[in-house]
Amino acid sequence: MAAPQKGGDYRGFILLSILLGTRRGAWAGHILYSVPEETDKGSFVGNIAKDLGLEPRELAERGARIVSTGRTQLFALNLRSGSLVTADRIDREELCAQSARCLVNFNILMDKMNLYPIEVEIIDINDNAPRFLMKEMTVKITENTAPGVRYPLNEARDPDVGTNSIQSYQLNSNQHFSLVVQTGDDGAKYPELVLERVLDREEEAVHHLLLTASDGGNPPRSETARIQVTVVDVNDHAPVFSLPQYQVSVPENMPVGTILLTVHAVDLDEGLNGEVTYSFRKITQKILQIFQLNPHTGELSTLEGLDYEVSNYYEMEVQAQDGPGSMTRAKVMITILDVNDNTPEVTVTSVSNLIPEDTPLGTVVALFYLQDRDSGENGEVTCTISENLPFKLERSIDNYYRLVTAKNLDREKLSVYNITLKATDGGTPPRSSETHISMNVADTNDNPPAFPQSSYSVYIPENNPRGASIFSVTAHDPDSQENAHVTYSLSEDTLQGASLSSYVSINSDTGILYALHSFDYELFRDLQLRVTAQDRGDPPLSSNVTLSIFVLDQNDNAPEILYPTLPIDGSTGVELAPRFAESGYLVTKVVAVDRDSGQNAWLSYHLLKASEPGLFEVGLHTGEVRTARALLDRDALKQSLVVAVQDHGQPPLSATVTLTVAIADSIPDVLADLGSLEAPRDSQASDLTLYLVVAVAAVSCVFLAFVIVLLALRLRRWHASRLLQAAGGGLLGAPASASQFVGVDGVRAFLQTYSHEVSLTAGSRESHVIFPQPNYADTLLSQESCEKKDRLSLLDDSKFPIEDTPLAPQAPPNTDWRFSQAQRPGTSGSQNGDETGTWPNNQFDTEMLQAMILASASEAADGSSTLGGGAGTMGLSARYGPQFTLQHVPDYRQNVYIPGSNATLTNAAGKRDGKAPAGGNGSKKKSGKKEKK
Repeated sequence: MAAPQKGGDYRGFILLSILLGTRRGAWAGHILYSVPEETDKGSFVGNIAKDLGLEPRELAERGARIVSTGRTQLFALNLRSGSLVTADRIDREELCAQSARCLVNFNILMDKMNLYPIEVEIIDINDNAPRFLMKEMTVKITENTAPGVRYPLNEARDPDVGTNSIQSYQLNSNQHFSLVVQTGDDGAKYPELVLERVLDREEEAVHHLLLTASDGGNPPRSETARIQVTVVDVNDHAPVFSLPQYQVSVPENMPVGTILLTVHAVDLDEGLNGEVTYSFRKITQKILQIFQLNPHTGELSTLEGLDYEVSNYYEMEVQAQDGPGSMTRAKVMITILDVNDNTPEVTVTSVSNLIPEDTPLGTVVALFYLQDRDSGENGEVTCTISENLPFKLERSIDNYYRLVTAKNLDREKLSVYNITLKATDGGTPPRSSETHISMNVADTNDNPPAFPQSSYSVYIPENNPRGASIFSVTAHDPDSQENAHVTYSLSEDTLQGASLSSYVSINSDTGILYALHSFDYELFRDLQLRVTAQDRGDPPLSSNVTLSIFVLDQNDNAPEILYPTLPIDGSTGVELAPRFAESGYLVTKVVAVDRDSGQNAWLSYHLLKASEPGLFEVGLHTGEVRTARALLDRDALKQSLVVAVQDHGQPPLSATVTLTVAIADSIPDVLADLGSLEAPRDSQASDLTLYLVVAVAAVSCVFLAFVIVLLALRLRRWHASRLLQAAGGGLLGAPASASQFVGVDGVRAFLQTYSHEVSLTAGSRESHVIFPQPNYADTLLSQESCEKKDRLSLLDDSKFPIEDTPLAPQAPPNTDWRFSQAQRPGTSGSQNGDETGTWPNNQFDTEMLQAMILASASEAADGSSTLGGGAGTMGLSARYGPQFTLQHVPDYRQNVYIPGSNATLTNAAGKRDGKAPAGGNGSKKKSGKKEKK
């Protein structure tokens, strides 16, 4: 190829071609540009951005790029300026050969899925000079040849087209020859040498001529060949071909060396003039590399394999020449038949490797191009994919296909799609090729965490260690990465006023539940929780599950005895049994409960110990204490029983209670029986009671006189104060001595209190005075006596109110000493007595009051400021001397109930004196005498 000429003269032509090409593109509905060949790399072709109606920067933003099916990229896209430029020098002759019009087609791809067709016409320039295939030609002419005979010459070839191709041939001036140029059907010009004068071998045997071929370029280019004309002897017959032209059609897969056809020419001359040789006449260098002609046989064969896709038609001329040089020519036309020897090709132009699973239907995910170099049915390509895929194929422009979504994607079902694009042509047999595309489905948070079960039940033994793991829940999220990261939490709720989080906690990552407290079956037996599992998607999804925790009972509670109630002072309760009770008589019933449940709460009752074995029995399941046989006179009045209550847990737990059973018909009988156990009375003991009564009476009289005098003084003082106020002078304060006395209301309260609290033991020889705790606020004491803190004193930090100060209201009687229904004498409190709970014997109360009055009178006569003299003297030591104490009096305090206390009947006096209890009849007689006295 000739070097490009200076392009100054072509500038106007190039600009005009570009403008015309742009307009033609607009008219045809697509963009058409024109560019001269052999322009420098980077030369401007057209403004793509402007012609597409875009700004230059939009090309880069939308990812514009050139998509070409050719092997060589001829053009490039300048994204900065939006212009289409040449990527390299373009040789039109190499690209389009002798085609009258050279068009280059490609597409602009934007947004990965949009194609814009571009067509660029390559304008030919005169960059190639005419060239003769043979620089030296030989022509043999007989000497007897008449003038006017024409001899074809080898024409020159110019790859350029149009006016740039060969336009004229010139022959150097001479006397014998001229030149005639013929124009063929294809527009090619063929030079012929015309004999103008008869040749004379003897004058000149060889003639040397120059043939010049010129094109029509500006400036024109030319080439010169030498012609040697040899004058020979006469040969009046030229070779003649059997056919004026030879045609043959052969498949492209013909093996190399195959004879395609045989040309044949006949020369009627003899000898050397009749020997014919064959050779190519009009042929290119490329054809010489593909075909060969046997000069002796005329056989035309192949030197290389034929390729329909390179060229499907070959036309050439062969000539036959005899020995003297007579020639004739014939055309040979070879048509190449297409064979399905090319496999379809699939070129993936654009593909989305990561597709969100929520991609809408009809979204383009891949763009590819199908190509088969064969023609006809062999080049018709169809593309298919598997039917079980959620995608389908859609045809785009040209041979482009789009792969779009046809169904909803679900990453949890299939996360990767390996798509096989199968391209098949229409040949026989068909050829196909496969291209594999891998697409990953991106996860979206479309699945909430799911628990294997809708609810869970957990069984935990009570008294579990704190912080121990009690259960584990697991939720599965089929999503991936953060969308599948599950965290666990407990719903806010309360149990017994406290938050559930204070009882149970959960590990947010593992779902393991821990007990924060040691559960107690007796406090609560079940716990309802709601566990929430939430992923970390955007937005997050969650699900709940119900967790029921059941606390299992353990034998951790011993039986609790409700009846009989154990007194706080350590003594035992007393139950009564009639003297003549028969076998099976219900004495009492032990009532017990167990806070456990089930087998741990099954109770059984056992008699562990009895003062007299065989006398009582206990119901195994009822706890009823009954007589095992009839009571006899020889049986002790006091029976002690130890009853055990045991549950059925493992290991079993138990509790015991001690019962004291008094054998008597009523409480007075109990007192009489206990008194009969004491020593025989003597005369001194009986006189002592009389003295005590007299002393109490005397003290009472003195006390009444004192009260009367006190009232008189009070009235006198009050009267004097009224007179002073009437005279206009009020007293500011009362005499100091007056604060040592109380008013009439205080005396009344004092007498009323003692009338209720003082009692004597009934039927006793030695009187026993009981000083219970008083329940009054005003007392008749001096300030000096109030400072004493004796434990038997009836007054506890009580003082007189100051004069003119209103007295505090009298407190109501203390009811602590009254019996409850369960504490009344009898079998388990079953006796029907006074509902007020007072002592049933009125005569007994009277005697106790009398003893109290005597004791008070005795100590008042001695000038004592308190009712109690010393410890253990009961206030009598002042009258009878320090040698007289309660130790000389039999102790009957243990033989009676103290109202409001837990003291019970005992036989301590009898045990101390070592006396057995007397019979029932004797006790009754003695008590009768006491009542008379």
